[in-house]
Amino acid sequence: MEQTDDRLSKRNLWTYTLASIGRDTAAGLFSSFLLTYVLYTKNLTDAQFSLISLAIVAARLFDGFNDPIMGNIIEVTRTKWGKFKPWITIGMIGSAIVFYFSFSNAIEGWNYVIYFAVMYFIYSVVFTTNDIAYWGMIPSLAGRKEDRDRLTSQAVLFAGIGGGLVGIIVPTFTAGDLTIGGSAVTAYRSIAVIFIALFIGAQLITLIGVREKPLPPKSEATVNKVGIKTIVGTIRGNDQLSWCIVIFLFATVGQGLIMNGLGINYIFFEFGYDGMLFTIFSVLGALAAGAVMLFFTPISKRFKRNQLMRFATICIVGGCAAMLLVGLLVPSSAGTPKFVMLMLTNLFVFGGQSVYYLIIMICIANTVEYNEWKTGARAEGIIFSVRPFITKVGWAVINLMTLIIFLLTGVRQYTNQIADFENAAARGMDLAAKSAGIEAVLAQIPAGKNAALLVCMTVIPALLGLLSYYLYHHKYNITEETYEQILADLKERKEAAALAEE
Repeated sequence: MEQTDDRLSKRNLWTYTLASIGRDTAAGLFSSFLLTYVLYTKNLTDAQFSLISLAIVAARLFDGFNDPIMGNIIEVTRTKWGKFKPWITIGMIGSAIVFYFSFSNAIEGWNYVIYFAVMYFIYSVVFTTNDIAYWGMIPSLAGRKEDRDRLTSQAVLFAGIGGGLVGIIVPTFTAGDLTIGGSAVTAYRSIAVIFIALFIGAQLITLIGVREKPLPPKSEATVNKVGIKTIVGTIRGNDQLSWCIVIFLFATVGQGLIMNGLGINYIFFEFGYDGMLFTIFSVLGALAAGAVMLFFTPISKRFKRNQLMRFATICIVGGCAAMLLVGLLVPSSAGTPKFVMLMLTNLFVFGGQSVYYLIIMICIANTVEYNEWKTGARAEGIIFSVRPFITKVGWAVINLMTLIIFLLTGVRQYTNQIADFENAAARGMDLAAKSAGIEAVLAQIPAGKNAALLVCMTVIPALLGLLSYYLYHHKYNITEETYEQILADLKERKEAAALAEE
């Protein structure tokens, strides 16, 4: 039976949000660890690695500009299965194929550069199809503020659980004594198969379980035409959405720099080639983020969003500053105590960034009603394409910055040597010999390279956090009170239109 009112049913709440776990394990493996997979399993020249990084940047930018187009296509879709489920299915199948072949190949050199670029561009199309259709469902399932906050926060919470699984499984079983098959080459392939199965299973829960509201008839009055002019016009005509784009972009770049290749390489270089260390570092941070998401709904009832954003900024800036001081002032010989101190400071950063993410997600969702109030069109497909659009453009910036940092610091000369040992282990090299060789490589790394990585993964996110808060405080005007007034105005207009028809 279809959902016929604005209330969020328990069935939709759970069958929708549970899919986030599977989606974010597979997507997290690809987006967060593909570059690490390249660094530690492929021996590439600076030119080859640079072209791979630039291919990621180009594909993400292409993907970002493709997002609004996909959102608009969803807007005009009318099938007996709804307008979201067909695209979720198509994107699921295509993404699963790309995930497998991206982590299951023995190609090297320039052939691998070409292969990588082709696979990444395919991914940018197929996963976008799934991603926008999935997140675009939110306004159609929850019309009330309380329901939308609950649905959004629970979906993000489960996405965080999926990301947490990635943070636990991938580093632990691809580097160190617990590496599956004794080599990162075999480990990544095995993990990809497991995550793909979880991805498909979770998506099927949504496809079978979720019940959408009945779609309005396909007519000029209810459906936006597909076209660049419509897409650009919707975004430009919604000033609050435009500021959300800028704020979320800065926040995305700040968060990604810490957990992108900079974070894992800093820990490997500073504390040893043991994936369990990065697992502990990232998982405890993810638990802090999960705690924020779990209690966000009751907390948001007590505090205004502006108060929560201020607190989040303090956590991010203070945590980054503390992490930097510990990394620079505490000697490497301190070992475990130094790692523990870094890990604790990271909890504040993760918690603050989670508050940012949740609030901006809600702000973007609220611009749907703002757009309807201002123009008469909800355009939810287009508006909800903004979140993945910002994320992909942000990750393009992150990858470009990471490339520059790696080239300037000479990180790759050491990761290339480790990749040689990993490939030798995949061909049968003794594991003890592999471990001894990697330890010798790490012993050659100057302390200054570690310090450079640490500065980049703390100072830049802190500055971007401050800038995000400044723009939110001064440019985003849809407060809780304003949003309620918009809803009341829309209700009054609909009632007046209904009376006029009678």
